[in-house]
Amino acid sequence: MNAPTPALVARPERLRLVGQRRQLLAIMHQRLMVGMLIFGAVIIAIVLRLTYLGLFGDHAGRQLTASSSIPERGDIVDRDGQPLARTIDSWTVALQPSKIIGDKRALSAELARLMPEKDAAGWMAEINSGKSFIYLRRRAAPRLVQALNALGEPGIALSREPDRLYPQTDLAAHVLGSTDIDGHGASGMERAMDGYLSDPAKRGEPLTLSISSRVQQALEHELLQAKTTFNAIGAAGVLIDIHTGEVLAMTSLPQLNPNIAGNMNPEARFNRATLGVFELGSTFKPFTVAMALETGDVKSMGQIYPCYDKLSLPGGRVITDTHPFGRPCSVAEIMMESSNIGTAQIAAQVGGERQRAFLKGMGFMNKVEVELPERGRTLTIPVSNWSQATTMTVGFGHSIAVTPLHLAMGYATLFNGGIYRPATLLKVNRGHPVAPGRRVFSEETSYKMRSLLRLVVTKGTGKKADAIGYRVGGKTGTAEKIVGGRYSKTANITSFAGVFPMDEPRYAMVVMLDEPKGSADTYGFRTAGWNSAPTFGKVVARIAPMLGVRPDMKRDANMGEVLPFVREEK
Repeated sequence: MNAPTPALVARPERLRLVGQRRQLLAIMHQRLMVGMLIFGAVIIAIVLRLTYLGLFGDHAGRQLTASSSIPERGDIVDRDGQPLARTIDSWTVALQPSKIIGDKRALSAELARLMPEKDAAGWMAEINSGKSFIYLRRRAAPRLVQALNALGEPGIALSREPDRLYPQTDLAAHVLGSTDIDGHGASGMERAMDGYLSDPAKRGEPLTLSISSRVQQALEHELLQAKTTFNAIGAAGVLIDIHTGEVLAMTSLPQLNPNIAGNMNPEARFNRATLGVFELGSTFKPFTVAMALETGDVKSMGQIYPCYDKLSLPGGRVITDTHPFGRPCSVAEIMMESSNIGTAQIAAQVGGERQRAFLKGMGFMNKVEVELPERGRTLTIPVSNWSQATTMTVGFGHSIAVTPLHLAMGYATLFNGGIYRPATLLKVNRGHPVAPGRRVFSEETSYKMRSLLRLVVTKGTGKKADAIGYRVGGKTGTAEKIVGGRYSKTANITSFAGVFPMDEPRYAMVVMLDEPKGSADTYGFRTAGWNSAPTFGKVVARIAPMLGVRPDMKRDANMGEVLPFVREEK
């Protein structure tokens, strides 16, 4: 019998090995499929969890709410396009107590070290308060964010949200205002123009203000220096284009940084220029003379009034002059030496009813007209109690309290040809034309007043306000403050209101100091002629070239209308 061949003997073994290999591959395939299914399930679970947290989780929900409630705002620029306010991304830091995995006491100690507004016990109380989400800091500084992130605590959440930045810090701060923590306008033009700044359709169009950064900086610098020099508790200044009503500069001191407006004291946040109302004293006297010229009660600058040592008003009040004449004096002299006695008599001729009508025409009897929400309303005697004595005292700036912007608008009305226009903080252009206004004084009266106020600066109480070559005209004002319901003998409001160049008026300005003190340089005097007047002159010397006003020693107002009626004292 023949033996089997080797090939036939090996065949069953080969088949067995092939079967085992197929079985092994099938098992591996099954395991791979199971692994892939498990991996896919894990991925799906993670995605679902992330989606859930994104929609309903504490951190994401809070972050979404915080970010979505803060609108991106348009920029604010000055009249030359210089940025004054813009929106950037800032850090927000929050604490989620339920996510904390580290030592809570150690974390409290670190928070107290980095944010000392609370001690360790205070932060521990926050962690144990049961809250799911606590803001640690919005608009957080990068250094703080870096330090908190370095703690490596999952319970500390970081996110980004829009923030308002004022790159010029305190420049025109009371004009710009600020935004609240949710990015909406809280004060100033931010609040007044909130709708425009928040409108997505206007996002590429910055809000252009009438303010000139260069002029604003000069006004702020000189007022701050005056406040420091005369140790005043506050100051304010306004510069206005008398033909358009544009406010080119406006400031209030103490200074305000809108980047941290919420942390500033109330005194700094208060806008003295548009919200504060003050008795501004003799700066009102030009209005009284202009009223009398308009009504015909004063027919020339040489008209004579008895200006003796004192004048008794109805009701028993007696008024006096700082520079008594002790003789009859002309209208020109009354203004030059700021006579209360002479001005009171002129006001009495005009009468209370006509006086109030002129004041109303200049906007003095209502809230000051400007875009800002911070607007002051004139304080004065009710019409039912407006006596002849009231008329006479209002005539020289007492018994009536107005804002510095009121006063600047009054001088603009008086010297632009007699037309009242509301002030504006928006640049005049095609989209924002000059307001039509209303006539208060005739052009003739407006013209006659030029030489009268130029006389005050060349020969009267306002000599220190002169800026050589710029033909300044204006009026000093010193008024006692009301302290505890009574006029104080030691606390004054001093101001200078003026116009330049007086031969062809273009700009009106008011500077005011709140409670300036006397010094060796002022020989102890604290009246406007020694502090507000020189401040005015310094500002004009700095800003006139910026405004295109050239010094000219050969030009001036028509002084022939007043000089013949001024007696040279021996």
